[in-house]
Amino acid sequence: MHFKGRTVFAFVMVAVIASVLVTMTLADQWQHGDHRASSAVAAAAAADEPGSYRLNADELAKLNAVLELIETKYYEDVEREELLDGAVSGMMKALDDPYSVYMEKEVAQHFSESIEGSFTGIGAEVTTEDGKIIVVSPIKGSPAERSGLLAKDVLISVNGVSLNGLSLQEAVAKIRGPKGTKAKIAVQRTGFSEPIQLVLVRDDIDVETVYSTLRPDGIGVIEIRQFSLNTAKRFKEELEKLEGEGLKGLVLDVRNNPGGVLPIVVEISQLMMKEGSTVVQVEYRDGKREKTLAKGGSQKGYPIAVLTNKGSASASEILAGALQEAAGATVIGEQSFGKGTVQVSYNKALGDGSLLKMTVAKWLTPSGNWIHQKGITPNQLVEPPDMYTVARMNVNKPLKADTLSEQVRSAQIMLHGLGFEPSREDGYFDEETVDAVKKFQTQHQLPSTGEIDAKTAAVLEQAVVKWIQNKENDTQLLEAVKAVSRK
Repeated sequence: MHFKGRTVFAFVMVAVIASVLVTMTLADQWQHGDHRASSAVAAAAAADEPGSYRLNADELAKLNAVLELIETKYYEDVEREELLDGAVSGMMKALDDPYSVYMEKEVAQHFSESIEGSFTGIGAEVTTEDGKIIVVSPIKGSPAERSGLLAKDVLISVNGVSLNGLSLQEAVAKIRGPKGTKAKIAVQRTGFSEPIQLVLVRDDIDVETVYSTLRPDGIGVIEIRQFSLNTAKRFKEELEKLEGEGLKGLVLDVRNNPGGVLPIVVEISQLMMKEGSTVVQVEYRDGKREKTLAKGGSQKGYPIAVLTNKGSASASEILAGALQEAAGATVIGEQSFGKGTVQVSYNKALGDGSLLKMTVAKWLTPSGNWIHQKGITPNQLVEPPDMYTVARMNVNKPLKADTLSEQVRSAQIMLHGLGFEPSREDGYFDEETVDAVKKFQTQHQLPSTGEIDAKTAAVLEQAVVKWIQNKENDTQLLEAVKAVSRK
């Protein structure tokens, strides 16, 4: 039996109840024939085949009894299909695994479309943890990133509706909506005592996954935004182009890359690894391990750095771990997200267009490390500038002197980063903050009131976005370039 790679995205999409955290997925067949399924994988896929795992007579009788009671005694009519879907969903919930889910036919259809085509939404990757909806990462260039949503943020409510205790699909159903509509999201963020209010406008999400540049110093930067079905092809094209232009060193930027297709990240990783070296290991519940070895590639003669942050998850961590442990690459940035399990998507086994996605194994780094809930530890820890993580502002009434709030704190961080130097960043609106606001307003042809109204806040945020877009302010990237240059 062969398995086909599938990308598992939990983007919050229009008219789509996306399911769970992006992960490396094995589906009914591998995409690449050179990946041989082990007997352990075959055992994990046994649900596809008739056998001893079916319900026995007593178990079947129990379920039939419940079905009969509902259909004959329940005070309202219930669609039989809804009951069956609910039963399957309940079985998956009993696993207490946020990555194992059941998708009904319509959801499964949109899920498959999100793997291979364009889609619309806010571009946020989410998962569940202890009944809370946790952001894995915002997709670069998406409404989620533009609004200031960050990895590890906890989504509290959407348009005033609480998300606490909801399943991931239920929460996403609250967030979804047509392109151009607004989602007002309350977020709890570490380090902030009060929830942060963000307003996101749903939009089309860019499906291009690979971007490259060659710096004047000969250092190439390839940004991989996700590992989808065309990413390996695009990566090869960009890498060959850079090498043809005299590449002296390479930085692979997988910050806020939530993961993707397992065979794709293997294909990319082995391009930069010595043939026969271990790319990744997969461990099944019986303890057996299967190693995937690099084929057809070669370790590069130029130095390589991998740039990670808290939003680098799943397949991104496979790439970072493989190159760090087996190809001498330097990992720079923040500790990655920590997603170390493998799922199988069964899109044929159920026979009605629905889909079952289930965790079947762990993945380990070449040295056998399981990074689940821990992440990849960088060789060089580099925190992002405060401007990258500051909470965006949502000013309903002007912020004035002698007040204290998280909004004021955000404004102070922004003003400091832009060079206007308020004396404090603790959220208290003192006289020096007033002076800094006046200087900013004067420089941007705004009324010099010293108060932050909606107009001043909007211009301030525009200035922050422009600052962030300037690569010379990206200290993590600059440190990665230095590290490659030193080698």
